[in-house]
Amino acid sequence: MKTVLASASPRRKQILENAGFEVEIRVSEADETLPEGISPEKAVEYLASVKAHAVKREKDELVIAADTVVALDGKILGKPRDEKEAFEMLSLLSGKKHTVYTGVCLLYNEKEEIFSDSTGVEFYPLTDGEILKYIETGEPMDKAGAYGIQGKGCVFVKGIKGDYFNVMGLPVAKLNQKLKNFD
Repeated sequence: MKTVLASASPRRKQILENAGFEVEIRVSEADETLPEGISPEKAVEYLASVKAHAVKREKDELVIAADTVVALDGKILGKPRDEKEAFEMLSLLSGKKHTVYTGVCLLYNEKEEIFSDSTGVEFYPLTDGEILKYIETGEPMDKAGAYGIQGKGCVFVKGIKGDYFNVMGLPVAKLNQKLKNFD
């Protein structure tokens, strides 16, 4: 079956390709405004569904859409709007445990499956200088929580509990298990 990734994320594309999927990219222009008071887990599921339904699809095409957020004490930290916000987010995460949630929506003809995964991440304490040097790389600007575990941000991570690929933006092993329902 043809697989469509409803995401511009190069990380998600790479994860899928490394797992043996051939994907076509179709970027969603969906409105990503969240309902008031929604939990991080429900937020990523909601946004994944919105993105999946917003892309054009043909019969017998599998659409995969995902959304990832970082949450600290139940508060969602999305992508930083600017360097100041990136600094604030990284300062909040410094020396603490947080949770990364990724929601996934699978669409195939009339069948839909929505699920999410969560991974606990703990950061070492960070100095202002470390945070500023990292922000200067530009890496934090397009990432939930203002860091990329697969890039230069890896040096901040003391440990994780759960799926590493979920932190990158796609719980590919869980996705593969869910796809068994689509055969």
